[in-house]
Amino acid sequence: MAIIVTFFVPGIGPELYDSCVERLTDGKGFTSVTDLPVVGLLSHAAGPVDGGWRITDVWESAESFEAFGKVLGPIIADLGYGDLQPEIGPAYNVVVR
Repeated sequence: MAIIVTFFVPGIGPELYDSCVERLTDGKGFTSVTDLPVVGLLSHAAGPVDGGWRITDVWESAESFEAFGKVLGPIIADLGYGDLQPEIGPAYNVVVR
């Protein structure tokens, strides 16, 4: 079952987000869901909100997100945000292009 994962990261802007993306993709950038070192990401959106940054992903399954967490976790910990906890819920309807 697909899941929706949302992170709110207080007090950051595009610089920290970009730094995380650079590490995730070995400097190649992130313009397609296939750019990540794991499979299962269906969609990704990130942008500024009052007080910080929001990232919302749709993953094929909880297992695919957990696999990604093993890659992402050490990176965000190294950047000083290891205590972030996403909001996770089931996706009822997922429409992709």
